[in-house]
Amino acid sequence: MCGIAGWFGRSTDCEAGALLEALRHRGPDGEGFWRDPDGRALLVNTRLAILDPSPAGAQPMSCIVSNRDGAEMRIVFNGAIYNFRELRRELEAEGETFSGESDTEVMLRLLARDGPAALPRLAGMFAFALYDSQSGHALLGRDPFGIKPLYYAEGDGTLAFASEVKALRECLTVGTVSSPAALRDTLVWGSVPEPSTVVDGVRTLPAGCFLEWDGTSARIARWHHIEFRDSSPPLNAATATRAALLESVQRHLVSDVPLGIFLSGGMDSTAILALTRESLGRNADIRTFSIGFADAAYDESAIARRTAAHFGATHTEWKMSAAEVRDQTAGYVAAMDQPTIDGLNTLSISKLARTHGVKVAFSGLGGDEMFGGYGSFRNIPRLVRMHSFLGPLRSVAAAALDRARPGSRWRRLAEFFDGDGGSLSAFHAQRGIFTEAEARELVRGLTGDDPGPADWSFGALPADLRDTASLLEITRYMRNQLLRDSDVFSMASGVELRVPFVDARLFDAISAIPAEVRLERGKQLLFDAVPEIPVWVREQPKRGFMFPYELLSDEFAEMAADQRATVPMVTWYRRWAFAAVANAAEQIPRPAPAIL
Repeated sequence: MCGIAGWFGRSTDCEAGALLEALRHRGPDGEGFWRDPDGRALLVNTRLAILDPSPAGAQPMSCIVSNRDGAEMRIVFNGAIYNFRELRRELEAEGETFSGESDTEVMLRLLARDGPAALPRLAGMFAFALYDSQSGHALLGRDPFGIKPLYYAEGDGTLAFASEVKALRECLTVGTVSSPAALRDTLVWGSVPEPSTVVDGVRTLPAGCFLEWDGTSARIARWHHIEFRDSSPPLNAATATRAALLESVQRHLVSDVPLGIFLSGGMDSTAILALTRESLGRNADIRTFSIGFADAAYDESAIARRTAAHFGATHTEWKMSAAEVRDQTAGYVAAMDQPTIDGLNTLSISKLARTHGVKVAFSGLGGDEMFGGYGSFRNIPRLVRMHSFLGPLRSVAAAALDRARPGSRWRRLAEFFDGDGGSLSAFHAQRGIFTEAEARELVRGLTGDDPGPADWSFGALPADLRDTASLLEITRYMRNQLLRDSDVFSMASGVELRVPFVDARLFDAISAIPAEVRLERGKQLLFDAVPEIPVWVREQPKRGFMFPYELLSDEFAEMAADQRATVPMVTWYRRWAFAAVANAAEQIPRPAPAIL
């Protein structure tokens, strides 16, 4: 919906103009800022107008809190609150009056009244900053799954925040020094795990958390936990799942502008289309968008086209040539906020949708994580058990695997058997890019610093290893890569991406279903819940939303042309990861050595 930024505390030289320029691509429909007359705060917003596009929905937005001696509260907010009309009716029944029709105003008044206690009542995706001009205190918050990003930096009595790391670098409170540990982790995982960022001193406000600023220091607390409940499952899992899915889709449909669907040839986006058709009725105009390629190995456009016609959607596709794929590279690198190996597909399809007048779109992201669509749901439990079973023979297995070709996934497996055998290590053996040793060596070559060992610890894990795999996919791969990239690269084209599968209320409804049913191989529960998925979608091999990244090998090499790779690249995704990290290390340099 927007780009937000600002600071609280001691006055800085961080100007509104610089922040607006850094975030303008996120909100091409309008912009605004407010500076505290006492010099204690600055709030900045660039607007993508989705709900109440009128001036009444503009930000920063303020209200007077009647039960606090007339204190004035101001908010900047990025996201969408899908149940805002229900919350508004409740507030109006208690005497609140509203000047517009936006979800921002509802959120402002609810937070002004209840503070962090209001967060569990918000159904949607959000990142916000709320400022109390009377006390100088502030509240920042983020949605349960981390769909919308929020970064912050604290120092010298100032708290700065923004929707993108690049915008925070406009503030003098933030350094411009790269983090070797974050660069290492990007090479290990393919993205920077929160709460780290690639810039030293800048942190991610963790998903499901809020930050309270008392005028001099910050305190972070968690308001939402992703938990697999040990409770009575529904009598009919498919019926309960369908009801929860349909409710989520209907919530996400709230919009005052046209909405589209990003349609691949897979079951997740097809399920979203089927449920959207049921929600809107057979005569509603539903617009779908897909990307196609000349190479049949990557092209799902025929399946997407057939599926769109089956559900009566108005379909638009972009059949990209190899030259058009390569032409996206410069825009992709410019839009990248933190190094990643993904997102070019989202950038391309978002550009297509916006060109055709759509600035809100549904994605099937999250279906694999919620319903067991990856091989990791079987392989992680298998690896953890095997590590325990092998006992002293683990070292023999590790040594044998370590003789595999450098750069192959067998080397990651060797590292797993040589390690603690934890679930996160098993997850890396499945999802990782480089081994830890390779990543450290590459970062030393880029920065001259050894980032040290990676942190392989993880918090409390579910009892069922299949639920553990789901938790890791949700909190590591989906949160740190898929959701972050979807936000950055859709907003680069001025498109708000909505993800009905990534919904706290949906998760609460299905998490009580036992793992053997919820995560049954082939996402059987999703098929049972949405039987409208056509047979030609059901029977095709799983491929996901694929993109011919191999075509960009030369571009990756050029991005890292002045860098020296000291380990074998072997695959396109290793080359891309190294190129992205090398580019970040160059853009955010290490400090010069001290002169003695």
